[in-house]
Amino acid sequence: MVKVIMHGCNGKMGQTISGLIAADEEIEIVAGVDARDEGSNPYPVFADIAECTVEADAVIDFSVAAAVDGLLDYCVERQVPCVLCTTGLSERQLAKVKDASQKVAVLKSANMSLGINMLLKLLKEAAEILAPAGFDIEIVEKHHNQKVDAPSGTALALADSINEQMDHAYEYVYDRSQVREKRTDKEIGISAVRGGTIVGDHDVIFAGADEVVTFSHRAYSKAVFGKGAIQAAKFLKGRPAGMYDMADVIG
Repeated sequence: MVKVIMHGCNGKMGQTISGLIAADEEIEIVAGVDARDEGSNPYPVFADIAECTVEADAVIDFSVAAAVDGLLDYCVERQVPCVLCTTGLSERQLAKVKDASQKVAVLKSANMSLGINMLLKLLKEAAEILAPAGFDIEIVEKHHNQKVDAPSGTALALADSINEQMDHAYEYVYDRSQVREKRTDKEIGISAVRGGTIVGDHDVIFAGADEVVTFSHRAYSKAVFGKGAIQAAKFLKGRPAGMYDMADVIG
C-alpha cells in the first residue's frame, strides 16, 4: 500500500484525486494539507505542510506556487518523494526544485496525463521524419475561460519535445497579427483559445505540401491528470533522489 499526503487537498484537483484514490486498493491518502479545512475529508488535514506529522511514502502536490517552497523544504527534511504538479513557478523556485531533486526524489511534469506524455514521445519521431521533409509545425491549445496563462504549459512542452529532437533549430511564434510576412520554415506557431469549460485540447499540426498530419489530445475531465499523478506517486515510492518526469512512469 502506497501512503500519500495530498498537498492542496481541498482544491478541485485535490478533491478529484481524493475520490480516485478512495477507489484504488493500492494507494491511500493518510493526510491532507490545505489552508482551508472544510471538514469533509476522511483523513486529517493540516493548514501547513510543516505541521504534518503523518508518515507517508510520497506527497502529491496540486496547490499554489506560494506553497511550494515550504513543500520542498518538508520533502527534503523528511525524505518524502514529491509529485510536483503546481505550475507557474518562478525561476528561483525552479532552481530550488532542481536543488531539492539532488536530495530527494521529485517528479515534475507540465502535464500529468498519460496520453499527453505518450504524445510527447510520438512527436519526437514524427518531427524527425516530417520536419526535414518541409512540413510546417503549428500547435493550437484550447482551455476554459478561467485559465489565466497562455500558452499553456502543455503546449510549450509539446513544442519543446519537437524542438529538442530537432537540435533546438526552431523559434516559437505566439502572435502573427503584428508582423505582415510569411512564416519561416524554422518556427513553431503556438495559438491559444480560451472559452467555456474546455478542460484541455491540444492539436499539433504538421502541414506539408498537399497533406496534413495532426496529433490531437482531448481531456474530458480533470480526472485524467489525477490518474497520472496517482501513477506517479506509486512509481516514486522508494525511489532514490533525482529529477523524474512522466516519461519515466510510462517507460
